[in-house]
Amino acid sequence: MEKFEHEYGAEQIQVLEGLEAVRKRPGMYIGSVSIRGLHHLVYEIVDNCVDEALAGYCTEIDIKIEEGNIISVQDNGRGIPVDIHPKTKISAAETVYTKLHAGGKFGGDSGYKVSGGLHGVGASVVNALSEWTEVTIARDGGLFEMKFNRGKTVEPLTRIGDSKKTGTKVRFLADSTIFETLDYDYDTLEERFREIAFLTKGLKINIEDLRVEPSKKAEFHFEGGLKSFVEYLNKNKEKLHKDPIYIEKNGEVPVEIAFQYTTSYSENILTFVNNINTVEGGTHLEGFKRALTKSFNDYAKSHNLIKEKDGNLQGEDIREGITAVVSVKVKEPQFEGQTKTKLGNSNVTGIVSSAVNEALSNFLEENPAVAKTILEKCISASRAREAARKARELVRRKSALETSTLPGKLADCSSKVASECEVYIVEGDSAGGSAKQGRDRRFQAILPLWGKMLNVEKSRADKIYNNDKLQPVILAVGAGIGADFDISKIRYGKVIIMADADVDGAHIRTLLLTFFFRYMRPLIENGNVYLAQPPLYKLSKKGKPDVYCYTDEEMTKHLNEMGREGVNIQRYKGLGEMNPEQLWETTMNPEKRILIKVKLEDAIKADEIFTILMGDDINPRRKFIEENAKYVKNLDI
Repeated sequence: MEKFEHEYGAEQIQVLEGLEAVRKRPGMYIGSVSIRGLHHLVYEIVDNCVDEALAGYCTEIDIKIEEGNIISVQDNGRGIPVDIHPKTKISAAETVYTKLHAGGKFGGDSGYKVSGGLHGVGASVVNALSEWTEVTIARDGGLFEMKFNRGKTVEPLTRIGDSKKTGTKVRFLADSTIFETLDYDYDTLEERFREIAFLTKGLKINIEDLRVEPSKKAEFHFEGGLKSFVEYLNKNKEKLHKDPIYIEKNGEVPVEIAFQYTTSYSENILTFVNNINTVEGGTHLEGFKRALTKSFNDYAKSHNLIKEKDGNLQGEDIREGITAVVSVKVKEPQFEGQTKTKLGNSNVTGIVSSAVNEALSNFLEENPAVAKTILEKCISASRAREAARKARELVRRKSALETSTLPGKLADCSSKVASECEVYIVEGDSAGGSAKQGRDRRFQAILPLWGKMLNVEKSRADKIYNNDKLQPVILAVGAGIGADFDISKIRYGKVIIMADADVDGAHIRTLLLTFFFRYMRPLIENGNVYLAQPPLYKLSKKGKPDVYCYTDEEMTKHLNEMGREGVNIQRYKGLGEMNPEQLWETTMNPEKRILIKVKLEDAIKADEIFTILMGDDINPRRKFIEENAKYVKNLDI
């Protein structure tokens, strides 16, 4: 990796503000004090190491979760500067760990060419939110150490020996008086560091969990960079062409892109700026989409694959089945909003567009077989889109002719305030009947579904609009689907899937969740989708009130409390076995019910799971079942 030749000493460490409010309001700095915020501490320290890698000085990072949930992060970068800072009059290293937003990433005369910049809150916040922190630095021929307790220096930077190596090692224990849990999730951290390794070509990242015996560990090192990333994302999908198309252009804004087409019907485009996942896209995504559409249309017309009179293929046609990763490095990134998930630098659009146009045009000319295969899929997608448009218009016309635009089976609620309304999507007419009788009509709507639903993982939008099982869901939610989906138009604040607690019910939940993920993803991202939890058992004993149990453990506990003898155990196989009063009491009463909110913590992982469970290829599904069968409970035979 090319090194950025620039001074990196105490003068390059700029101090922006103090640390005072961090411990008082931790959520302002790390988002939350849940496990998500806990993981954020690790990301902040690792991001500093990655910035050294981006500058061309760090090649390896070692991350360990030690016993007692102590985190250790070590790199072989230049080491934090140890000389005295001209403004703070203490060592630059201590300044970095005790002053908020002190670091080598601010201003044009910083120690870094590109970095996440102000995306993170830095080592000082990690220090402030840790019970203790130890930092060891190898630099300038020496080995230095400093120690902190809850952000305050207890041992200032001291030379403890000599070293021919360079680098920084940080160990910290998060503060249990601040965080809800200190129990790190190894799988979550592993996913994040795999992603970073993909995005930083040549960087080696090792992670090890020493809390278990034998320890869990993984090593990530991808010389292929984004090509390797795309291959990983598509590992369970059928590819249209063997190798990902790869584009790399260095310049004012370095651009790296890899993409590959699959037989699926959804697009999966991930975008990054300085390794920050820009989940809302931005100007780099706009530039990529624009060039992709232009290049394929130009090639198709020049080679008579589409006729002039038919017009251009639309962007959505050309992106059907694409898996792409777009990564740019911007010296002064401008992000829209406080969440910083959308890039706003206007010059990036043209830079990315130009890089893609040039490289992709050359690729298509040099690989006509691949070009033809991809364009055949695009043309097929165009025809399906036109069919979907006609189907959509038919649905709208049909709705306009009816007295109500809502599906006939929907029992709507009286309130029209979306935020206080909820719709139960209920499996089966009998359960739907009980739910209609048992509900609170003021704010609870019931939509019964019956029969086998469409697996949208294997279907295009035209089939979805024509599907009599999904049409009622689309109309009831009221916000459209796919590119037309508008979260502001949803009719219910909660969309609750209520299915039987058996294998068939699990299948229906999965089919509906696949539909929401692929065609109404903002509904999940916005936190509007829930799973109802009907009870598994009813325990009855003469002279005592009935007890409903939602887990096996709960049943065992109540059985012991009731004395076991004379207790009648009823195992509920379906919602239809409950009368309206029981359904309200156990599953629909807001004061007593259990709802599971469906969250989208990791879109990459979610995409992979839906592909495995609902896709065409049976081999990944077989492997998934073999690996996870041991965790199955209450399997109906």
